[in-house]
Amino acid sequence: MKALVYGGPGEKSWTDVPDPRIQQPGDAIVKVDTTTICGTDLHILKGDVPAVEKGRILGHEGVGTIVETGPSVAGLKVNDRVIISCLKSCGHCANCKAGLYSHCLGGEGQEGTGWIFGHLIDGTQAEYVRVPYAENSLHLLPAGVSDEQAVMLSDILPTGFEIGVQYGRVKPGDSVAVVGAGPVGLAAITTAGLYGAATVVAIDLDANRLQKAKEFGATDTVLSGSPGWKEQVMALTDGHGVDVAIEAVGVPATFAMCTDIVRPGGSVANVGVHGKPVELHLENLWIQNINISTGLVNTNTTPMLLKLVAQGKIKAEKFGTHHFGFDQFLDAYDTFSQAAETRALKVILKS
Repeated sequence: MKALVYGGPGEKSWTDVPDPRIQQPGDAIVKVDTTTICGTDLHILKGDVPAVEKGRILGHEGVGTIVETGPSVAGLKVNDRVIISCLKSCGHCANCKAGLYSHCLGGEGQEGTGWIFGHLIDGTQAEYVRVPYAENSLHLLPAGVSDEQAVMLSDILPTGFEIGVQYGRVKPGDSVAVVGAGPVGLAAITTAGLYGAATVVAIDLDANRLQKAKEFGATDTVLSGSPGWKEQVMALTDGHGVDVAIEAVGVPATFAMCTDIVRPGGSVANVGVHGKPVELHLENLWIQNINISTGLVNTNTTPMLLKLVAQGKIKAEKFGTHHFGFDQFLDAYDTFSQAAETRALKVILKS
């Protein structure tokens, strides 16, 4: 089969690799019909994730069709259409039973690490992928949900909702600022309304992304490179600051922006993947009663979000802006990595 293979920092290739095979009784082999590229894949290519070894097939998002199952798989069958979750879940360990799939204790890949696809085992940017713990790591697709909608449920929608909205403790009537209107930031914006946010402010350097944020549910936008950006945000909250500030970039400056605009008693929810240390001014924040949360998605809300997508209440298809065939994988990476110029949100790759 063909797959997108990591060759070390800055190196990738669309090349021939052996087909995956069943290794454990709970495995399934899935033909990947649709996949996409994540910002985390770009971090890997920069060398920011040293655990990813040369020769690893990248990718942790996908929708496909089951072509083979292991002998212990009872709830899934060949020809089922499924969402491939970005996390493994053995379904039996203490963490999985608590819904903390990001720290699944199953031995596949590494005990205590849920993110294994394209990280510790071969991933979804390939014609076929082996999925361990298939009954807990795959989600059956209902009729009427397209591949393009479903692939957004592999990662970005549950990430924005769980780590941004839920961890940020968004409540009815709250004012919410989302710093970074990329795909995950837009996922937080589009799901903030599920918990009744009254004001959702999108903050970004890119005017095009701010325009897009309006389409995803932002009530207001602020260009962070403009003079007085902070005053603009404060003016939208009667000078008090936002109830919840969601960081969706992963750089020190945007985390500091969140702590600058949150009101006393508010929450800062960090969603972005940080590659560098961040300075935390606890000497100022402690007396403001600020709650700060971080996390890796658990995907325990995926079934609920899938229902909302199926009912048309979340327009997941809007995230896909550029479309490619599998034979155009390298072009897709170029387009996604130059999002400021190409205006790409999520690139969709179909087999």
